[in-house]
Amino acid sequence: MSKNTQNQRTYALVGTGGSGKTTLAEMLLFRSGAINRLGKIEEESTCLDYEPEELRRHGSTQPGFAHFTWNKNSHFLIDTPGDTNFIGDISYMILGSDAVVFVVDAVDGVKPLSRKLWAEVKKASLPAIIFISKMDRDRADFDMTIQSLASLGVKPVILYLPIGGQTAFKGVVEVMTGKAFMFEPDGKTKEAEAPADMAEAISAARETAIENIAESDEALMEKYLEQGELSAEDISQGLRAGVLSGEIIPVCLGAALESKGAEQLLNAIQTYFPDPAQHAAWKDADGGERPSDAGQPVACLVIKTIADPFAGQLSIMRVLSGTLEPDSTLYNANTDDTERVGQILLLLGKTQSQTKEPQGSGAIVAVAKLKNTHTGDTLSDEKKPFKAALPALPPTLISYALSPKEKGEEDKVFAAITKLLDEDVNLKLARNEETGDILVSGMGQLHVELAVDKAKRRSKIEIVLAAPKVPYRETIKGRAEVQGRHKKQSGGRGQFGDCWIKMEPMPRGAGYEFVDAIVGGVIPRQYIPAVDKGIQESAQRGFLTNNPVIDFKVTLYDGSYHTVDSSEMAFKIAGSIAFKKAMEQAKPILLEPIALVTVVVPDENMGDVIGDLSSRRGKVLGSESQGGFTEIKVHAPMSEVLQYAQSLSAMTGGQGAIQMEFDHYEEAPPMVAEKVLAEEGKGDEAEDE
Repeated sequence: MSKNTQNQRTYALVGTGGSGKTTLAEMLLFRSGAINRLGKIEEESTCLDYEPEELRRHGSTQPGFAHFTWNKNSHFLIDTPGDTNFIGDISYMILGSDAVVFVVDAVDGVKPLSRKLWAEVKKASLPAIIFISKMDRDRADFDMTIQSLASLGVKPVILYLPIGGQTAFKGVVEVMTGKAFMFEPDGKTKEAEAPADMAEAISAARETAIENIAESDEALMEKYLEQGELSAEDISQGLRAGVLSGEIIPVCLGAALESKGAEQLLNAIQTYFPDPAQHAAWKDADGGERPSDAGQPVACLVIKTIADPFAGQLSIMRVLSGTLEPDSTLYNANTDDTERVGQILLLLGKTQSQTKEPQGSGAIVAVAKLKNTHTGDTLSDEKKPFKAALPALPPTLISYALSPKEKGEEDKVFAAITKLLDEDVNLKLARNEETGDILVSGMGQLHVELAVDKAKRRSKIEIVLAAPKVPYRETIKGRAEVQGRHKKQSGGRGQFGDCWIKMEPMPRGAGYEFVDAIVGGVIPRQYIPAVDKGIQESAQRGFLTNNPVIDFKVTLYDGSYHTVDSSEMAFKIAGSIAFKKAMEQAKPILLEPIALVTVVVPDENMGDVIGDLSSRRGKVLGSESQGGFTEIKVHAPMSEVLQYAQSLSAMTGGQGAIQMEFDHYEEAPPMVAEKVLAEEGKGDEAEDE
C-alpha cells in the first residue's frame, strides 16, 4: 500500500481566473523538488497548463493534476480553472479533494466570482486555507485583501504577516511565535528578528487569531475567559480542530512568481489539512454511505477524462475507499460492465509515471484505455459495488450551430465534437434532425469556441461556427376546428385517413395535451395514436419557424376511414395536415425565452450595469449589496444576454460575474418577431390536400 497515507494530503487550488493558482502550483512543485525550474504562464512553460489552447490564452481551460512529496509525505494537487467558461465541473474536482487552498490575489482581493466559488467549497464542507497571492505586485494591499474576506463570511486566522509589500516584499512573520523568515533568492527562508515597527501589528494579529480559535471550541473559550491566554498546545490543537470542522480559515501569503511563501503554505497544508481517512463518509447514489479508509472495499470515482496523444484516453480517478491494485478487475456500477485496470499512473501535468505500489484512499491516479467508463462513473469491488452520488452540473448557457467548411462532412464534424464530450462534461451536443443543424452547447462563448478549436486541431477538419441559437418557441392565441384529410390513389392499394380536430391554447408552461373524443368507432382505435403522432411531429418543426410549438391542446372528435386503404401512416399524415390547417387559423405567435440573470458587480458599476440591462429589455427584480459588491437579479430575453459576459467584463474591468438560467417563455414583441420570422420563417408551407 502507498506509504504514509496518514500524512497524505489531497487538495484543490480554487480561485478566480488570474488569481495565480497555476503559478502557485508551479511554486509548490518547484519548492518540493518535483520540477527543477519555475515555469511561467507568459512564457508558456508551466507544468500544469500544456494544451495548445491554454498556452495560447495564458490561462487554464481544464484541471491540472500533480503528485509530489513534501518532507517524504505524498501530496495530490488539483489545479482548477477559474474562468467562468471552464468552472462547470469544479464540483467534481472539489468532490475528489479532502481540502481546498482558496487563492485570492492581493491586488484585487475578493471578486464576485470568488464568492460563488467559495460557496462551492462551503457546500462540500471541506476544510480550507486562504492563500493571498501576488504580494510582490504593484498595488498589492494585504490589509485590503484581509478586509475583503469578510464578504466570504469567514473568520480568518492570519498565520503570517508580510514584511514589506509590493516590490519590497522580502519576508514574513509567523504570528503565533513572532519569528521572522526572510526570503532567500531560491525562495527558501532564513530565520531572523522581526522588524521592531511590526510589534504592534503582530500582537494585534495574534490576539485576534487566539480569540477566533477560542470561539471555535466551547472548552477553549471557557479556558480563555478564565485564564486570558491559551497554551501553545491549546492553540495548535484548537487551530487544527477548527480547520477540520470548517470553523477556522487560516491565511498564508506569498509571491509565487518569485517562489516566496511555498514553504510556509506546504507546512500549513501538512499541519492543518486532514488525511484521507478523515474525509466524511462517501454518499452512495442509492442513499447509503461508505467510510473513506483503507479497510473498506475499493471504490474509485472518475473525476476527469483526458485525451493523451500517446496513452489514448486517460481516466483520472480519486480512490474513495480501500486500496487500488495494479492489474485488477473492477466493476462499473454506472454501466454494469467490468473493467481491467492495468498500470496505475501518477500524474505531473502531462507527464505520467507508472507506480507498482497499490494506492490507498485519497490518491488521485490515472488509468489508460478503459473500454466503457466515463467521467462521473464509479469503479468498485464487484462483490461490494458502490456508485458515488454526484453533484448536479450547471446547465449550459449558450448554443451554436456547427457546420463543415466542405459540404458533405457533417458526420465528421459531429464525430469530432463527440470525442470531446467525455473530456468535458459541460459540453453538450445535439443534432436537429429537421433542420440538419449540429448544435453544440457550453458554459459561454469562449468555452464553445475553444472546444471547436480543439476539435479542429485534433480531427484535422475545418468547422464553421455560426451565431448562437436562441431557442424560440411558437404557440397559439386562438382556437380552430379543422379537417385533416389524406387521400391518395395511385394504382393498387390507396391511402386514406380523415380526422377532425379542435385546437385551443393552454396556459404557459402547460405543454401539450391530446384528448381522444372519438365515439362510435368513426376512427378505429388502432389509428388514433397515429393522429397524435402526426400532430406532435409537425409541432416539433413549427409553423412560423423551425422552432417547436408548445402549450396547446388538441381534441380529436370526428373522422372517417376506409376498410382497405386506411393505415397508421395515412392517419399520421392526416393528423399533420390537420395541425398545419389549425395553426393557420389559431393565431400563431412567436415566444422568446426569458433568462433569469444574476450579475454581481462592484457597487460603483451598479448604475451602468442596470442601465445597460434595461436597454436590453431586462426587468430588474431586485438588488442586494454586501461587501462592496451588488447582486442584481434580472429577467431578460435570452437573445439579448447570450453573449453578455464580455460586455459585463468590459464595463466592470473584469470584476463582474454573471450566472444565467432559462426561466420562462413570453410572447415576442412585434419587432423581435418580425426579425426572427425574416431570418427563420418558413413562409406559406401549408399543404392543401
